[in-house]
Amino acid sequence: MADHLLEHVRPYLDRSVEDRIAYIGAPRWIGHHVATQAHERLAELLARPPAMRTRGLMLVGPFANGKTMIAERFAVQHLKTTEQQRVWVVQTREGAGLTHFYGSILHALRAPIGNSRDVGRRAEQVDHLLNSLKPRILIFDEFHNALRGRSRDVEAVLAFLRRIGRQYDISPVLIGEVAVYDFINATSEMASRFELIAVPRWRYDEAFLTLLDSFEGALPLARSSDLSDESLARKIFQLSEGLIGEIVTIVTSAAIAAARSGAERITKAGIDDLSYVPVSKRGQAPLRDGLL
Repeated sequence: MADHLLEHVRPYLDRSVEDRIAYIGAPRWIGHHVATQAHERLAELLARPPAMRTRGLMLVGPFANGKTMIAERFAVQHLKTTEQQRVWVVQTREGAGLTHFYGSILHALRAPIGNSRDVGRRAEQVDHLLNSLKPRILIFDEFHNALRGRSRDVEAVLAFLRRIGRQYDISPVLIGEVAVYDFINATSEMASRFELIAVPRWRYDEAFLTLLDSFEGALPLARSSDLSDESLARKIFQLSEGLIGEIVTIVTSAAIAAARSGAERITKAGIDDLSYVPVSKRGQAPLRDGLL
């Protein structure tokens, strides 16, 4: 019996190893508490009445911790339920300055950009598109990229966020590292416009163990792995350093190896065989010296 698996996952045990590995490696939604909370707040922004002074959200936390997936899943779900797109995701470009910032928005709105680097022209194009498309939510992923320029450019970006609420009834959502929180809260005027949803590293607690149990139920291996067992759970936590992206990579890699080897369960020895190096240790000299 495969009682450790979710009901919709059990039929995959009858498929080939290749099919199971493809299923294991496919991206999957992890509906943990913070992700659910963020979706609820985004839904409230989407359904709010018109306002002259809109409020927005900040999703702030370390890299590889699921912030982008939270935003993109919400945007995709919105597209599935509407004829008019009201949620747009902007991948904030690397590189300082307003030219890069406006270019990010134009690219997200699928507008031709051309070779012009005229800031005024790009700003006019952005305004025209916002007036035409009438988005309700603009999600700026990796927003910290827009905060690395000259102070006058950063202030212009923040002024843009204020203006789109007043002029176009748009709620901005900012996703990024702690620098986003610092810049927004540097002044009371900006701080009053944004609600924080923190996406911190996971702690070794009951919620983390529950997360591992949910993973186990979603991975079509014939034998139970007991991922929430103390020694195995602590090993995964240690290697992942509490980052959900790393947790997913470790568990997925171990599950694929178990399917290929015929072990059909994840073990501490199997994870050791991955020779997985935590993010914080990848720049250390011994690992680098081995590349020479």
